[in-house]
Amino acid sequence: MFRGIDEVDWASLRHAHGSAEDVPGLLRGLASADPAERQTALDGMYGTVHHEGGVYDATVACVPFLLALAGHEEVRDRAEVVELLVSIGDVDGAPGGPAASALEALRVRADVFERLAGDADPGVRRAAAGALVPFLGRPGRVLALLRERIAVERDDRVLLALAESLGRVARRYGPADAAHAAEAVRLLTELSGPPHGPSLRLAALGQLAGCAQDRLPADLVATAVRLLRDRSGQRAPAGRPYDAPGPDTLAARLRRLRPSDEEGAALLRTLHAALGSRVTDRVALLCGQLTSPDPLDRCNGVWMSAGLIREWRTGHAEPVTLIGSQLGAPEARLHDAAVAVLVELLALAAPAADPLHALLAYRPELRIRHGERGAPTLGGPLKALAGAGDARAVPVLAEVLAGPVVPNDLGLVIPHLGGVAVPLAPVLRRRLARVPLDAADVRERAVPLLSALAALGDVESVPAVLRLLRGMPDGARRRGIVIAAAVRALGVFGGAAREAIPELRGLLGTGGAVGAAEALWSVTGDAEAVLPVLLTELSDTGSGRRRHAAAVLGRLGPAARPALPGLRELAASGDPGTRATAACAVWRAAGEPERFLPVLRSTWAEHPRTRTTIAECVAALGPSGAPLHEVLRAELAAPRRHRGDLGGHGIRDDLVLLRTCREALAGHAYHP
Repeated sequence: MFRGIDEVDWASLRHAHGSAEDVPGLLRGLASADPAERQTALDGMYGTVHHEGGVYDATVACVPFLLALAGHEEVRDRAEVVELLVSIGDVDGAPGGPAASALEALRVRADVFERLAGDADPGVRRAAAGALVPFLGRPGRVLALLRERIAVERDDRVLLALAESLGRVARRYGPADAAHAAEAVRLLTELSGPPHGPSLRLAALGQLAGCAQDRLPADLVATAVRLLRDRSGQRAPAGRPYDAPGPDTLAARLRRLRPSDEEGAALLRTLHAALGSRVTDRVALLCGQLTSPDPLDRCNGVWMSAGLIREWRTGHAEPVTLIGSQLGAPEARLHDAAVAVLVELLALAAPAADPLHALLAYRPELRIRHGERGAPTLGGPLKALAGAGDARAVPVLAEVLAGPVVPNDLGLVIPHLGGVAVPLAPVLRRRLARVPLDAADVRERAVPLLSALAALGDVESVPAVLRLLRGMPDGARRRGIVIAAAVRALGVFGGAAREAIPELRGLLGTGGAVGAAEALWSVTGDAEAVLPVLLTELSDTGSGRRRHAAAVLGRLGPAARPALPGLRELAASGDPGTRATAACAVWRAAGEPERFLPVLRSTWAEHPRTRTTIAECVAALGPSGAPLHEVLRAELAAPRRHRGDLGGHGIRDDLVLLRTCREALAGHAYHP
């Protein structure tokens, strides 16, 4: 297996962390009789020669030895070695680079994978199935091998991998080799019907959805739900230790948040991904999953609902209602999944507000989560109810605030509640006034309270905010973060915070000058007091605060005219976010939309993260923002979220964008 390994100049080769001198030891470890040593070696391979999916010259040098390991039956864990090889060969790279060289080396030895496709070990057969399409390079031979293996294979998991390979053939060769693609589709169509088992039929449907939707049954959703339930009915009941009572440890919670039926999750994820923009079908499929008699199917449905809602703006009400119905499930995994998703959904969790409120009523211990380590945090059900903007969260929060243990993060949910949370302002204000200024956790305690009081517009908290500005020791941990949050709050309070003017002026010469200038402008409306600082920051190419300075100058409107040369220059250079901010500032200061409208339109289209900035500008301009109203109307009509790549943060940011667009178009013939 290792013939020639010592002849390789490993010291001259590189992997993710430098010299590849350690690689021979890792390769030999893969052949060890000790399971722990084999696992350590495999982890080492993924951490060095294939770190985060990378391919290096040392990776290429490993390929012959990995192939030799995969071909020796006495080596344990060969399936993991084959999976590593398949992953290495799946990396795109420049011609002549390490990735291309590794792929070529694997294609030259594709016969190894042909043999492994019929190996005695089902795990090896399953892993080898993923190598056939990318490495053999001959669709006719691949199809013949897949037909042969499907005819004799009896292991369900291997059959699923073979079906996936058929889908790859159809997608890879469809445009250039219609005959072979059509044959793959024909085989998938056969596998999608009886007498095959429900798992294989679901797998085939998922592949057909990705390559030949015209071959799907007319009643696709009903068929898929029926197959899912048939599959669940065939699954042997198993104990679920993760649902047993026990301490609420981080490890236990993470275990519960992982899919317990990974095969079922993969089958349904494939189908959802292939259906893509067919949101109506996907919602119906999710409802079928969420009403399954099997809690594992429902748990998978909860997580996949989150995936749909992160990407699409429509069709979420019914799945969210069904997610709410899982809150009373006896399975801890299902309960935790439902809570986690509802917390992420914020206002979109409103259809589940009734079961959330009921859960908090009959299980008051869920209002606060006490972990093994660290400070207590607000319980997920209460976070979700408050995040949904439901007024029933307010009295529950009031009870928590009156209790002996108050989580530091409670203040973070207050902005979602808006004006209904105003009755909580006095107790929040008192808590802020009692935060020890030299405490190690001053940031964790003060910043959420500042955020809450600013959101409530509680001008009576100005003295408590000033106490932080005046009294925090210079060397206090994360002092800058606390000061910045305090300054933002004072800016929100506006003219009611005039008592803070000396402190804000004193901050104009610090690293927080831009934030202080913004707050000082909000409090005094005195442009002359802040323009010098903002102009300095705008011209400082190395400060990293130019975009913030441009945003504040935009707020000044015509009073920012002295900054126009610098703003125009910035609007023509820099990153997209900075260009958009500067262009908006020019528009607000000089009323010059014509020059920058093409820039703003193209930036909106090409860089979605800039859209809220631009929409806020249009809202601030009122009727003068009309030239971009059609862009905002198109955004409100779009079914897809503007940043579906950000997970839960994407939902939050998208809701802010939509709200801003509606506010900008209010009174301008916009009809939602």
